[in-house]
Amino acid sequence: MTRISVFGGTGYTGSHLATEAARRGHEVTAFSRSEPEQPVDGVRYAQGSLLDEATRRAALEAADVVVVAVAPRGDMAGSVREGIRALATEAEQAGVRLGVVGGAGSLHVAEGGPRLFDTPDFPADYKPESLEMAEALDDLRATATLDWFYLCPPAAYGGFAPGEPRGTYRVGEDLLLTDAEGNSFIGGADFALALVDEIETPAHRRARFTVAY
Repeated sequence: MTRISVFGGTGYTGSHLATEAARRGHEVTAFSRSEPEQPVDGVRYAQGSLLDEATRRAALEAADVVVVAVAPRGDMAGSVREGIRALATEAEQAGVRLGVVGGAGSLHVAEGGPRLFDTPDFPADYKPESLEMAEALDDLRATATLDWFYLCPPAAYGGFAPGEPRGTYRVGEDLLLTDAEGNSFIGGADFALALVDEIETPAHRRARFTVAY
């Protein structure tokens, strides 16, 4: 059993992660600024923000691994990077592994090619949060000894396209994964499957990776 704290534990990714981790018998604490609409059996819920030092301390004390699944949008725009940077410093000191769920925007579309958010068709509305999460990745890479991983979803990922669980996924590194038809997609349940697999059997230490069908 692993003790897992999840920031953004009532959001799309965080709730799927909490569900999958609890199903596998892990001790899960979900931290969020709002109460869950549908609490998951076996998950402990605590209200608090990634930006609050006391909440970060509580999350670290309750965990072997802390996962940040908070998007820099709405009133969190421009603040998530700083929250992750503070948490990374504290996790490094505490010896706790840190996982961050980023966005697809910083993935490259081809070897040596542009990042997704630099392509002409990338939605302008999403670029600020993609840039902020790319900067958060750079911050993690600059740490000295922190045990971290950074997981990017594929291009089509979120509550708008939940999909049906397949129980499988493919793994990539810095390139956007697409299928034979050019689709880049994974459902929330299978994205959580990949997250918990990484927590249980670390394969990407101090590294970014991505998953898709």
